[in-house]
Amino acid sequence: MSYIVGVGLLLLVFVGIPLQYAAGKPAFAAIIGPIHGLLYIVYLATAFDLARRPLPLLAHRGDGRAGFIRSWPSSSSTRSCAAEGREAVGVAVARPAPDHVVD
Repeated sequence: MSYIVGVGLLLLVFVGIPLQYAAGKPAFAAIIGPIHGLLYIVYLATAFDLARRPLPLLAHRGDGRAGFIRSWPSSSSTRSCAAEGREAVGVAVARPAPDHVVD
């Protein structure tokens, strides 16, 4: 989206404005100007929407590919905490109900 808006701005500044003032032909700037303005508003709305969303972080796997980082705590740390009988920070560990109750 930024490339499209940038190309529109370059066309407007380096083609449309010189044609309007040097050659006396304002038609190109009159067409490209509002299109660039509309695309810029869409670009700003898209950037604002993306800034509000939490995006997953990318991590290098070591094999040349990127992968998504699991949010902390990972399932392995949750399993190790559950095995030790304690809860991980911010994660409730589900414990199975006892099969029978001893009185």
